[in-house]
Amino acid sequence: MDFLPLTLPTLPENLALDEALLLEAEEGERGPVLRVWSWSSLAVVLGAGGVIDDDVEWAACQADGVPLFRRSSGGGTVLLGPKCLLFSLVLPLEGSDDLTRIRESYRVILGRLARALAPLRPGIEWAGSSDLVVQGKKFSGNAQQRKRRYLLHHGTLLHGFDRQTVGRYLKLPPRRPEYRGERSHADFLTDLPDQPETIIALLRAEWGADELRTEWPAELVSRLVVDKFSREDWIFRR
Repeated sequence: MDFLPLTLPTLPENLALDEALLLEAEEGERGPVLRVWSWSSLAVVLGAGGVIDDDVEWAACQADGVPLFRRSSGGGTVLLGPKCLLFSLVLPLEGSDDLTRIRESYRVILGRLARALAPLRPGIEWAGSSDLVVQGKKFSGNAQQRKRRYLLHHGTLLHGFDRQTVGRYLKLPPRRPEYRGERSHADFLTDLPDQPETIIALLRAEWGADELRTEWPAELVSRLVVDKFSREDWIFRR
């Protein structure tokens, strides 16, 4: 598997790169890849089906200059910022019945993530549909986008994130996993140890991402940014 440690200059470019990696694999141009990246300022990112009025404290975002974007995978709305590591996996569906079934694919992938990160925090478990937790508190949310031959699985890994800020910019989601109950964002979230390089090394070892990749589909990213990820009719569509 290739390893791509790459953060692009703008958030629309970073969201587009995840989809571009999936699309080029689907077209047979490249194979599986593990990408890691981070974002140094606060930003809200909705899932493809996220509803702004349901999920986002938009007045607070506008007052504080926190931008809003939308990714092309499903899943819930997230707040990005310092101490939030992002990872993306592009994986082939052929030869794996588990990955072709959505719930089973989360079980398999999150199970491997839990095993990989166990040296940092014992007791990591899969909870809800797409979360990783320790003692009932979430440190990783995940989402997928699927094509016929490949899937994109990407997620967040908190490692010292300022959890108190989340409630200012995100509403309590209307649909919540049973294990969460009515807990606020600050009470619901937790962190891995603040060791991002160790986290990355553990992910690489688990997926055998030994081949450092230096090139990326820049032309496709640029086209996706123009056609989708920077467009207000995409970002504010719901």
